[in-house]
This record gives sequence, structure tokens and C-alpha cells, in this order.
Amino acid sequence: MGWKILLPQEIMSEGRELLEKAGHTIIQGRGFETADVLADFKEHQPDAMIVRITPITREVIEADPNLKVIVRHGAGFDALDVKACHDNGVQALYAPVANSTSVAETALLLMLECSRNVTVLHKTWVNDFYKAKLKVRKNTLNGKTVGIVGCGNIGSRVAKRCLAMEMNVLCYDPYKPAKDFPDGVEVVRDLDRILTESDYVSLHAPNTPVTRNMINKETLAKMKPTAFLINTARGALVVEEDLYEACKDGVIAGAGLDAIRKEPVDPKNPLLTLDNVIIYPHIGGNTTEAAHRASYFSAMGVEEVYEGKEPTWPIHDVDYETAKTYTDTKKPDKAPAGMFDF
Repeated sequence: MGWKILLPQEIMSEGRELLEKAGHTIIQGRGFETADVLADFKEHQPDAMIVRITPITREVIEADPNLKVIVRHGAGFDALDVKACHDNGVQALYAPVANSTSVAETALLLMLECSRNVTVLHKTWVNDFYKAKLKVRKNTLNGKTVGIVGCGNIGSRVAKRCLAMEMNVLCYDPYKPAKDFPDGVEVVRDLDRILTESDYVSLHAPNTPVTRNMINKETLAKMKPTAFLINTARGALVVEEDLYEACKDGVIAGAGLDAIRKEPVDPKNPLLTLDNVIIYPHIGGNTTEAAHRASYFSAMGVEEVYEGKEPTWPIHDVDYETAKTYTDTKKPDKAPAGMFDF
């Protein structure tokens, strides 16, 4: 007979066709907000849902006694109450590799834009061509050190791209053994080394009780005054008031952000006033290619549960405060090129 599957936001054709060919009925949601999904749940009582951006609360999950599976269309799932899913026998899934490459490219793009001071260039070059060309600060990535915090699907891809740019790559991830890090990186177990030695600190960690607010006044003060913070992960990792002060006062050189605490952005957010802060509307995973992959993988997850199979990408409950951590390290085999290596 198939299931009723709610789509609060549209998915790409590959995913929709997979579900329809399997005999499922698609219900197009009435809107993007949590209240809209709650209303759809009460009216339609779907068996499954694929959700892209809407926060899904316990109230929503418990409003539908027929609900069997929720798939998060992408890698992050902090907007989904996973515990409420599991408490109510609902399988929670996600698509962790669908947009990894796109987010990694976005992190590198932000590093490049920060290195070339593009905001100041855009404001300067038309009215003062020679100032923009000769006097606005511009740097290369070659020979610089990037510190990657969180070396999973995305962080590992960022590391490989930075190695290709001939950067020195430090990686910090206490939940991963050294042998599983990409070749060519240095595995460090001390977050302070990432902060004090890096020219770019790139965040690729989930929003957990351990990582929440990890970038704050104290940790920012440990960074080089010439260093940039790059965040393509979650806004909750950064205390924005402290980042604003650090960028305004020259504690660090600036920041490139694809994730902020309040989305859509508050027009009064003071970070918007700074020339050394670049903010994107959380588009790292929103390329056309990533959307196609995420839609297909999400639909595949629904079909796997429907057929009684073990799903490929379940979301597990993890207690990060008690999870196993590792202390082993790894050095790169070859030193990166320096600024005078041609």
C-alpha cells in the first residue's frame, strides 16, 4: 500500500521519483515553520517525513501516532529532537555524505575570501583603484597553518583540500583514532595548539554540550592577531558577542561564517557592521549537486525502513561527555611547501 510521506520543503526529482515508484503517497507541506509541520502532522498523520530546514520538536513528533521515520535532508541534525524520536519509536535518519564536498568547498572559499580581504576590496577598488591594488592587505594560503576542529566527513575533505593548497594542516578530533585521519595531516590532541598555532581555525564539529560555545572570549584570546575563524558548522559553537568584540578590537584578524546563531540573520546583528567578517546565509550544503544527492539518499532511507532493512545512515544517541576519546597522534610524512618554495 505504501506510506504517506510529508515533505515540508520540496526535494529534488530523484528522491521524489524513488518514493513514488515504490508506491508511496507524497504530501506537500503547507509551510516551512514548525507550526506548519505540526498542523500537517495533525491533519495527515504521515508515516514518514523528509525535512530540510524546519526545526522538529518533541511536540511535533508526538502529534502523529503513525510516524515511523524522520529523515534529515543533510548532515546536521541538531534541529531535530532525536531523543524524542527514539522515545516514541521513530527511526531518525540523515544523509551525512550528501553535502560534505559542498561544505568543504565553502570552508575553503571563506578562507580564500578572508585571505584576500574581499569585503574591503569591494568597497575600495571602484573609487580608489590603486589603494585596493597596492595597499589593502592580501595574503596567500600557501605555507599557512590551518587548524581543523572536527575531522569527520566534512573536516577530512577540508583537510585534503588544504593540503592541495600546500598548507600545514593540524587536525583535532578527540573521538577519532589517529589512523583514521587523512594522510598528510598532523593529528593533535590539544585544542590550544589549534588555537595558538593556526592562521585559520576551521570548525567542523556538531552542536553538542561539549562543543557549544567552545569559541568564546577566552579561546579567541589564544588565537593569533593575524588569524581568521572559519565556521561552516553550527552557529551555537561560537559566542557571537565575543567574536564581534574580538574582530572589532583586532584580537583576531576576522572571520568567515556560513553558520550563525539566529537564522535568518537579524539585520541588527553587529557582526554585519564589520568589514573583516564575511557571513553567508548557511549555503555551504546547498549546491545543486548536494541537493540531488541528499534528496536521493533521504528517500533511500525511507524506503529502507519501509522494506524492513537496516538503514544506511541512522542517527545514534551519543553522550559526548562520556564517549570514548583517543590520545594517539600522527605526524605528516612530508613538510608543506613554504612561501619561497616555487
